Amino acid sequence: MAAKRKLSVLFVTSEVAPLVKTGGLADVSGALPIALMAQGVEVRVLMPGYPAVMEGVKAKGRLASLPAMGELPGCQLLAGKLPGGVPLLIVDCPQLYHRPGGPYQDISGKDWADNDLRFGLLCYVAALLAGAHSPITWRPRILHCNDWQAGLAPAYLHFMQGEKARTVTTIHNLAYQGVYPAVTLSRLGLPPSAFSPNGVEYYGNLSFLKAGLYYADHITTVSPNYAQEIQHAPLGMGLQGLLAHRVERLTGILNGIDTDAWDPESDPYIAKYYNAARLPVKLENKRALQSRLGLQAADDVPLIGSVGRFTDQKGFDLILECAQALIGLPAQLAILGSGDAELQEAFQQLARSHPGKVGVQIGYDESLAHQIEAGADLFLMPSRFEPCGLNQMYSQRYGTPPVVHATGGLVDSVVDCTPQTIANKTATGFLFSPMTREAMLIGVGRAVAAYRDKKLWRQLQKNGMARDFSWDTSARQYLELYAALLAEQPA
Repeated sequence: MAAKRKLSVLFVTSEVAPLVKTGGLADVSGALPIALMAQGVEVRVLMPGYPAVMEGVKAKGRLASLPAMGELPGCQLLAGKLPGGVPLLIVDCPQLYHRPGGPYQDISGKDWADNDLRFGLLCYVAALLAGAHSPITWRPRILHCNDWQAGLAPAYLHFMQGEKARTVTTIHNLAYQGVYPAVTLSRLGLPPSAFSPNGVEYYGNLSFLKAGLYYADHITTVSPNYAQEIQHAPLGMGLQGLLAHRVERLTGILNGIDTDAWDPESDPYIAKYYNAARLPVKLENKRALQSRLGLQAADDVPLIGSVGRFTDQKGFDLILECAQALIGLPAQLAILGSGDAELQEAFQQLARSHPGKVGVQIGYDESLAHQIEAGADLFLMPSRFEPCGLNQMYSQRYGTPPVVHATGGLVDSVVDCTPQTIANKTATGFLFSPMTREAMLIGVGRAVAAYRDKKLWRQLQKNGMARDFSWDTSARQYLELYAALLAEQPA
């Protein structure tokens, strides 16, 4: 009988677009549950009741009152709906969540001192809802936990008695692990036996993410290639041994993108709509982008776009190092981003030194992000590591072939332009390796040479625009994984 029950999933996350967003986790949390729901899954999203959530979800009903446990305070469980229609469960605990600032940091950018309690409570509530003693009638058959903030949920559930959901932990970025002193164990109400190398212990500390990787029934990450990379140093970030040990329980599933928000046929932010059959119209978006950023009106000079955070991971320092050579190709640069203060100032100085050739905007601007994807000729993404990446998929959808470092999800989503892939019409962009100035300049040089060959360039654009990066594909793979986990349980 159990096999005939409707598939129900509790999706646990610390951020969901459009309510709360600091990165790609929010985009996944906003889109994947919608795609799962469209395929018949009974899904609920569980997240903390930050001010933005409490204000953004107007209709909320109280489902249960949960008592304190350890140093975790009591809280209310509320029900509402996300803007996309997915049912939302909110952990309402004013003393932990009702404060100014972001989900992880205060307004000065410093981590909240009690993040262990803030996300420990989220994990404990998730485990309660997935176990035999849930305070509500709805029961998930799958508990799907995302990143370190939800990592302790499989550990809590492991130590609970009775029937319980199967568990999945998804790694969106292994660089963030939620590591706290050993004393945190008792604060969070976990038993002493959990503090072991075969448990939550991580080099003498407690790691939320290590807990999720050890106790989950299955581990996923956001691209097949990243799943391979994290089994080895340096991208295993200290957890490569555990991940290699659990390789039979590790799957890479490439993220999708929001194909409604990112669609050159209907994008409200761009100057002119276009598609694969109307690619000449793309030139009008290039002219509009040049105008907005104060670049010279030059149709035949390749315009290189880049959007992202100015961090070591994203490789903007390499773009800066190569900037003079890129300008000298000749090419124009359109840069949108923020982060490291020195990089911000250096890019602004670059733009001042090369008026008409370099356009830089510091900060994040949704309209400009779309306009760069539509108006650039090629998109440069030299990430040192990239679990999945989104911009390289946006770029292909917009007929803007990407030049990317051969790492993580970039390898899984960009088909390198070679004689073979040109012949079989699968080429969509350009990969370079290693992560050096010389290799990147060779990659960009290959792209510019292809740009000069109008017939080849048009084929590259059409190949990329034909790719299916929708969430439907990812959702089907998660459904297969969920079904396999449930099939392991006795009937």
